[in-house]
Amino acid sequence: MSWESTQLYYQLINRMVADALGGHHSADLLLASIDFAPVAEWQHAGEWDRIADHLNARALELAAAGAEALVICTNTIHLVADRIGAGTGLPVIHVVDCVGTSIIDAGYRRVGLLGTRFTMESPTLYPERLADMGVSVVTPDEPGRADVHQVIYEELCHGRIRTESRIRYLETVSALADRGAEAVILGCTEIGLLLDESVEAPIPFLDSTRIHARAAVDFALGEQS
Repeated sequence: MSWESTQLYYQLINRMVADALGGHHSADLLLASIDFAPVAEWQHAGEWDRIADHLNARALELAAAGAEALVICTNTIHLVADRIGAGTGLPVIHVVDCVGTSIIDAGYRRVGLLGTRFTMESPTLYPERLADMGVSVVTPDEPGRADVHQVIYEELCHGRIRTESRIRYLETVSALADRGAEAVILGCTEIGLLLDESVEAPIPFLDSTRIHARAAVDFALGEQS
């Protein structure tokens, strides 16, 4: 939802298309960039119906403009993904399904999850959906969840990248590894701003932003399963 992660999607998708097609190719896409302020307020107020209606209206605009599939560029909003795109007839490329496929392909059976408090504390978004794939999910303890959430909203959504926060995140990742996590899902599209493949960690990262962007490109290039 923040433009900080929207630019990551835009950059990743265009680079992946260019890598696949070569030359001067870039992605043929439509982008609805949302004002995050009211959405963030509605999230913390628990007004999920309002969020779903607001974003579905934007999805209808994209469909009218010629979109062939919808990519919701945020993990948390997938809590109402089944209601976004209603009436468009378009498929939604679901981030958890994409991440789940990557987990299975890598052979993991127990993974950690970092994200907003809404994402980490939802029993349905990641845990139940991944359980259907034979994967269990562990999340940070209460102080850890509070810290991860605070860094996302107060720092990463504003483009603030702090070494101190990276160190705390890595400590949280280590705690998840101690509880048996074989890898950790970066289950918020802004976390990749703080943690990426250049950061040494006790277990691998599964960056939902990169995985989701790849799935969108595969769909666009006709490689979807």
